[in-house]
Amino acid sequence: MGTESFGHIACAKRVWTVAAIHGDADKLVRLHDALDERFQLGDRIVYLGNFLGRGAQVVQTIDELVSFRRHLLAKPGMEPGDIVYLRGAQEEMWRKLLEIQFARDPREVFAWMLNEGVGATLAAYGGDVDRAPATFREGTLATGRWTATLRAAVRGRPGHDEVMGSLRRAAMTTGGELLFVSAGVDPTRPIDEQGDTFWWGSGYMATMSEPYAGFRLVVRGYDRGRQKAQVGHVTALIDGGCGFGGTLNAACFTLDGHPADWIEI
Repeated sequence: MGTESFGHIACAKRVWTVAAIHGDADKLVRLHDALDERFQLGDRIVYLGNFLGRGAQVVQTIDELVSFRRHLLAKPGMEPGDIVYLRGAQEEMWRKLLEIQFARDPREVFAWMLNEGVGATLAAYGGDVDRAPATFREGTLATGRWTATLRAAVRGRPGHDEVMGSLRRAAMTTGGELLFVSAGVDPTRPIDEQGDTFWWGSGYMATMSEPYAGFRLVVRGYDRGRQKAQVGHVTALIDGGCGFGGTLNAACFTLDGHPADWIEI
């Protein structure tokens, strides 16, 4: 498992996890304010993906992630690797959108992405949702210029390209106690063969009764079926439905897999 694919959280006493944000920067600012008051020496933090999409404050959300990262790194004992961003479904779709000139049928792929919420991210970085299909009809070169413009827009926002480039498939504590994923795991497959299950989820999560791959707890931040947040013996779901009219949640876990704190905005 290469470090470029997985986040490895070292020397942690507790780990904060932030559920799917879906472009709601106002809630994220309030959550960060509350979290900052409770953050302790030895704490680490994992954002469980899906900061993009759905809401109208995508750019502001990434700005807030960048700003709070700087704030945390000023705290005693904090290192860059102590703050981890996971790839969620929204970030994966955005990555695919920036390569859509290579798709067999860009218009069909784009229509599916719009239904899944990528339009908010596209608009946030200056893309025109309504004109995109016409661009795709012009062919690969025109579509490539279109995606290049979007890439330049991301690079033009301080810190945004760095956040997008730092996304991890999953994260774990170095002692193997806790595993953090965006949407789920398939317990029948090893961790390095999960593919896109990490961000699209797995129907197994609701029925898992045994620890996966030796981890005491698997923590996920989003459920496509809108299940309620819950902490069980071997899995935890902290999604509050942010972006769908629900709350933005953060949960803190000790290395024994027990919840130590909870924030709900």
